Amino acid sequence: MSAPDVRPPSPVFPSVPDAPLPITGYVLLWFPLASETFIFHEVRRLAAMGLPVRVYTMYASRLRGCSRAMRTTTLPIRHFGIRAAGRALAAFGRTLLSRPLQTLRLVRDALCHPLRTWETRLEALVCFLYGFLLGEEARRDGVQLLHASWGNGPATAAWIASRLTGIPFSFTGRANDIYPQDGILPLKARDALFIRTNNRANGVYLRGFCPQNQQDKVHVVYNGLTLGRHPLSLAPFMPEYRLLSIGRFVPKKGFADLLTAVARLRRENVPVRLTLVGDGRLRGALKRQCRRLGISDIVDMPGFLPHDRVQALMRSHDIFLMPSVQTENGDRDGIPNVIMEALSCCMPVVATDVCGIGEVIHDGETGLLVPQRDPRALAEGVRRLLADREAALRMAGHGRDLVLHMFDSEANTRQLLHLYRDSCAHASRESALNA
Repeated sequence: MSAPDVRPPSPVFPSVPDAPLPITGYVLLWFPLASETFIFHEVRRLAAMGLPVRVYTMYASRLRGCSRAMRTTTLPIRHFGIRAAGRALAAFGRTLLSRPLQTLRLVRDALCHPLRTWETRLEALVCFLYGFLLGEEARRDGVQLLHASWGNGPATAAWIASRLTGIPFSFTGRANDIYPQDGILPLKARDALFIRTNNRANGVYLRGFCPQNQQDKVHVVYNGLTLGRHPLSLAPFMPEYRLLSIGRFVPKKGFADLLTAVARLRRENVPVRLTLVGDGRLRGALKRQCRRLGISDIVDMPGFLPHDRVQALMRSHDIFLMPSVQTENGDRDGIPNVIMEALSCCMPVVATDVCGIGEVIHDGETGLLVPQRDPRALAEGVRRLLADREAALRMAGHGRDLVLHMFDSEANTRQLLHLYRDSCAHASRESALNA
């Protein structure tokens, strides 16, 4: 199957190839973070292409579980964290004294909205306060564009800094940062120079928060692959069949359904073994479920593994499963990066039809797509692949071709580079015309 032309249209900003690349401040909670390898590689590739990048993190350094490349990066990073709390309060105080009405309006706009959990409320408060410090630091560093890699707290900090300094800001909306929205997403969408997202389903969703005449500010630019190309394996499936799933142990990953599916396979005498990689607040509940279902002996839970160990793991397993669900409060995955990584390693994939996953898993062509919250369907998908190795191998090959095209690191990073350059150039020209 030849790779279809699925890359989204070029940004609506006309190309300005002679415009300088803007000094860009990437705003995050942590950087680097072991679970955000896709962001790390994105920033590193942009810097390698010549984008002047400064990274600002609202929290302190967090290197646990990071790969060697992440731990030894030379990218310019400024961590705020608890040690910067005094400076952030001082920046807030200076602004309150010099611009009291604007400061009070920002307090009203940013903090007087319902948020879904105490954790998101705390994050919003921290990022609101640190936005004042971010504005001062970014202006001192000559930053020309503030880009938040998530639409929740980091985008709030970038938005506050932008409102105070006039530096344009943008953000990327991905998953639980926009599902469900945090109360001020419409304000951030209104004021952003542009919004980037990494799948078409999110694009439709985010346009709904933009003013009617600004919906074209949402741009779909897929992530880049973080694992390389691998040859198709011709080895047959051999019992005990090795199943693999990777993700944070949170409700939207649907791992409870996966364990139920594994128990069903055991009852049907299908010799499988599951490796469930990850960690999180549901770890204890998942272990108890394994004991209750009588499958503890065939489920390995090695915890969180650094990204540089994932590749070997994928090459040693037979089938990858991604049982994502949409939770009651609307939280969901976008397109989990592990799906693209599995396909790039030629693993046959069974995944649920949630949000943007269907943009990659075309049922019967690049993998098997099953309904969410349906352990029976997950188990049936595994049986189908095990019963027909040739079909599984064909789908894995088609999936590899698709993701190598859709998630081409060079092409997608260059598209981001042009988006940053052209949007800032047009914003600068409009500002000059309106001066």
